[in-house]
Amino acid sequence: MRIVYREKKYTCGEYLDVFIYPVFEAGKHSGGKRVKRKPSTKAQEKLNQRHREEKLARLLHANFTPDGLEIHLTYKVQPGDDEEAKRHLQNFIRRLKRYIAKHGLGELKYIAVTERGKRGGRYHHHVTIEVEKGIDRDELEQLWTDTEGHGYANSRRLQFNEEGLEGLARYVVKSPAGKKAWTASRNLVDPEPKTRDGRISGRKARELADHVQDSTRFDRLYPGYLCSKAETWHNDVNGGCYLAVRLYREDGKFIRPKQKPKRKG
Repeated sequence: MRIVYREKKYTCGEYLDVFIYPVFEAGKHSGGKRVKRKPSTKAQEKLNQRHREEKLARLLHANFTPDGLEIHLTYKVQPGDDEEAKRHLQNFIRRLKRYIAKHGLGELKYIAVTERGKRGGRYHHHVTIEVEKGIDRDELEQLWTDTEGHGYANSRRLQFNEEGLEGLARYVVKSPAGKKAWTASRNLVDPEPKTRDGRISGRKARELADHVQDSTRFDRLYPGYLCSKAETWHNDVNGGCYLAVRLYREDGKFIRPKQKPKRKG
């Protein structure tokens, strides 16, 4: 069975997400039928959660800058169910849009997540926004707190580092309420992947996996970028190795990287 390694790249603002994994020719087993092993329910849930976090991180990196804000919204009087919490969030977004239009603040981008705590079951919302001409944080928070039954609102600037906003993405989608993990404005850029087969050989993929802590190997593989994290895992079923790599632009405008050793030569 022939194995080719595929490179899938997402360019997301000042970040580059790369996935390297094997692609197998269709094989036939058991009387001409291809046998597939389904992951366990627990493993599938873990994989789905990882995909949600990766997808949200890409959206955040492709659409937001340090001019953006993350606002946390709570309740004094809890909603009765997911639908009521959803309506409260929609009403907040409507008030925000009216405020922006009234004051001529330009375009609004947002991603909003409604979360229900696993322990106490309390609803709260996380909203990432960016307003073209900026918005006063006190005014933004009052759009929530001035409504009866709503609790506090706390906003802060988005803070990017070598791994971008991955920590934020993991935090806000850890226990989303409802069927959709998040809602978003229609003007967001959704990065499309570029794939290439055979650029990285199986031998090269295994070499990278064996030295995954050596970030300079990925720096050389993707000129103009610096590696912030790389992960690898082995599939015991098909024998393939898999890599997930996050890089950031070497000349990034707003990323504040840690000190990295100077390259030789």
